[in-house]
Amino acid sequence: MLALLLFALLPGFDLASHERPRLVAAADAALQAEPRTIVAARNPRSAGGPQDFSSEGDYWWPDPNNPNGPYVQRDGLTNPDNFVAHRQLLLAFARHVGHLTAAYRATGDERYAVGAVRHLRAWFVTPTTRMHPHLRYAQAIKGLNTGRSIGVIDTVHLAEVALAVEALRGSKSLPAADDAAITGWFRDYLHWLTTDRFGLEESATRNNHATCAWLQRACFARLVGDATELAACRREFKEVLLPHQMAADGSFPEEVRRTKPYGYSIFNLDVMCALAVVCSTSDENLMTWSLPDGRSLVRGVTWLAPFLADKQLWLRTVRRPAGPKDPPGTPAKFVAPDVMYWDAWPIRQPALLFGAVAAGRRDWLALWQSLPADPTIDEVIRNYPIREPLLWLPR
Repeated sequence: MLALLLFALLPGFDLASHERPRLVAAADAALQAEPRTIVAARNPRSAGGPQDFSSEGDYWWPDPNNPNGPYVQRDGLTNPDNFVAHRQLLLAFARHVGHLTAAYRATGDERYAVGAVRHLRAWFVTPTTRMHPHLRYAQAIKGLNTGRSIGVIDTVHLAEVALAVEALRGSKSLPAADDAAITGWFRDYLHWLTTDRFGLEESATRNNHATCAWLQRACFARLVGDATELAACRREFKEVLLPHQMAADGSFPEEVRRTKPYGYSIFNLDVMCALAVVCSTSDENLMTWSLPDGRSLVRGVTWLAPFLADKQLWLRTVRRPAGPKDPPGTPAKFVAPDVMYWDAWPIRQPALLFGAVAAGRRDWLALWQSLPADPTIDEVIRNYPIREPLLWLPR
């Protein structure tokens, strides 16, 4: 539905033409990349096997008072010594598949479809290299656990991969047997997300983690044709995620309270807008859908867009709301720059494009066009799971 609005509300803008030069260059480079899955790296501290995804909690560090004991938390500060190799392999895979599939969609060149399927086959089909469809060993903390529910966020980049598989259907380069096997992997992973304790706990949180969990559930459900789960995602967006996370002004207080409020606010809005795009139907556009009090994702973009255009305005006007752990009467103070990666944001945030399409805002479109499309900093790439708009807004 949103793709139709792209032409109705933004006449004269052709997304495929705008993206084609960038995509061809990126896809030509991706054609040279050999598939590498998680079996290429092993976490010696993981309780899982070589085909089980592993990661460690970002903000957990050795305790200076007990160096050999359990790690302790330092919110917002990433421990560079934690195991991140599987995450990096997955991010590279998602980028390659996204570039190749979007380039195929923009050009019709089957070479790009062949390249994308080669990577998909390695990750989801080949018995010796495929990833097992679960996240039991993600976001582990040394001395405390072997995995946590919040590890579900590590596969949010597979949401765009699922849309890429959809886009490749009809290509002669995706045989029916491969399509069935890849779709079967996503069906198994969706089952894990919707039945395992980790998946259920993550889906029930009240911040960006829940948003990411439900985006994955929606994209995987659409790929495998699970209409019941997709309907559940729509209900969750309307009845839980938007009303429980968004304030009256369009901000996300749980994100603004963090030590990286700018980056987290951007990230959550991007992912929630992507969820709305995937869950929208011909009868209902969830980007413009609003609660009785007027809260909507267009309001969210209206709140954030000026701060994407002027970061100093963010520092001058946004205040950190008091949280449940703050003493009563704690005054709201102006936010400080994010403790890490403050200078790396913003980039070409998809919320701007999705909002521009939904509301016909050419100023948001122009801002989106002016920002960098392909970041190079690992942490920024990690928090940029919606990279290829042609996979989200096809013709």
